[in-house]
Amino acid sequence: MKIKLTNDDIRKYLDIETPEFPKYTTQLINLANQNAQGTRPRVVGQMSDLIQHFTGKTREDWEKWYLERKPDAIRTATEKVLRMVNNLRDAIDKIDSRMVEQWVTDLVVVKTFMGLRFQEAILKKGAELIGGVGWRLADEAEESKGIDGYIGDIPISIKPETYKIKPTLREEIRAKMVYYRKVKNGLEVDYSGVVS
Repeated sequence: MKIKLTNDDIRKYLDIETPEFPKYTTQLINLANQNAQGTRPRVVGQMSDLIQHFTGKTREDWEKWYLERKPDAIRTATEKVLRMVNNLRDAIDKIDSRMVEQWVTDLVVVKTFMGLRFQEAILKKGAELIGGVGWRLADEAEESKGIDGYIGDIPISIKPETYKIKPTLREEIRAKMVYYRKVKNGLEVDYSGVVS
């Protein structure tokens, strides 16, 4: 028998009060914390390590034990997050319908197009790296063989980096492999199988 215990259930069974927050505020605080990195281990400590050394039983014991070891952590984290909340408040005041429309257009039109056509950019850059050779996307018959395009006359298969560690997914592809990894502001592309 499988039973789900929600966070509210766990709080109830551990006799921990659930704080009430106005609608949307925790989402904004979470976003501010992600940007400010207020609760990272360098600020509040490595919780998984700390809890291993805790010998108390209650939430109150944990709070006392933790604050003895990290007396400034809560204040420091709070200050970092609050500074970012204020930055978000300033940013929210700058958002108008024109900006929202521009953002939605960029997401729905531009980024979707880029996501569907990034292979073309990878092939173009590879051709540039090799020294100005031509490139082209694969046709349907070539795609059915796992080929995504050509750099010069070299067949290229473009795969996410995770493809390397999933041997059960691998098909036999008679092409040079180019691997990519999504990073914060684009793609990191490994051309080592093509460019020496």
